[in-house]
Amino acid sequence: MNPAALSAGETVDAHCSFTVATTDDAYDHARCLQHWKQRYEQLSAGRFSGGVEEAWFGNVQVFRERTNQIVHEAGQAWEGSTTFGIPVEAEGEGWYCGEVFNRDSILTLQGGEQLDFRTPRQLDILGVTADTAAFVDYARRVENRDIQAEIGKQRIVHGAPEKAAELRAFLLTMLNTVRTTPQMLEHAAMRKALEQAIYGSLLAAIGNETDIARPASTSQTRRQIVERAREYMRTHIDEPITVADLCAELNVSRRTLQYSFQDVLNLNPVSFLRAMRLNGVRRALRHADGEHDSVADVAARWGFWHLSHFAADYKAMFGELPSETLRNSHTRRLSAF
Repeated sequence: MNPAALSAGETVDAHCSFTVATTDDAYDHARCLQHWKQRYEQLSAGRFSGGVEEAWFGNVQVFRERTNQIVHEAGQAWEGSTTFGIPVEAEGEGWYCGEVFNRDSILTLQGGEQLDFRTPRQLDILGVTADTAAFVDYARRVENRDIQAEIGKQRIVHGAPEKAAELRAFLLTMLNTVRTTPQMLEHAAMRKALEQAIYGSLLAAIGNETDIARPASTSQTRRQIVERAREYMRTHIDEPITVADLCAELNVSRRTLQYSFQDVLNLNPVSFLRAMRLNGVRRALRHADGEHDSVADVAARWGFWHLSHFAADYKAMFGELPSETLRNSHTRRLSAF
């Protein structure tokens, strides 16, 4: 589903957008989320103040919503979607579909279902609305999980507090990065990396991986999986491959892929792919035009969205910052004339 940016927001391109809105009326606040049909009614006395940040890319809509009054929210998300709500802060008691929730609860809503939400007086909440088919397919291919069956008819998922905290921190960091550098969403590799990172973070928060047994496979099978993975990487050396790409290509789950890499190379596939992508960035920086290409732009093309982590990983791998590689490349180019 392609976003249609709000006029008050900042559009990046036809495939993505990032918008920010501040409101002083609950009725107006309800209209901030794209493609939702909502009605908000203020229940507590006092001046209303709210804010919404919203990012669209790929098959996901990520938003942060703040309100300072008790509000009853009714309505529906867009058809064919699944929504997860993750509270950041809540002052007072709130009710969601007849149940009390807390900061570590994960609220769920299927497209077409009726939203019935009585907020606490002060609420700061993160939301992810994803295309259901894309999310379910990712869970099946990459995690070998039937996520729809796991959630069932639950409207509130009570996961482990530490998992909810990790999901909350990830989404806050991601939104902050997009707010700071919205142009990074222009790159298809970045949108793909973020979408898959969100899916993975949601699945980790919802499920309990310690309950899932290690898959049985022979050492020969594991070697074959790793060799097929490495061959795929070699033939796609200039592409920012993800774990999900490998799982789809090899028709194995992420867990099987991880155990195979760990047993054969004593390295997990995430680390291996990160090394491949870092090398891709280095090649691009060494051939970049220092006047027109930035480190952030090159990193985004290879799916690195957390720039400080990227810079630290790059320096640990190559002994210099990516900005130094770019500067040295520009210097070499000038000296060649």
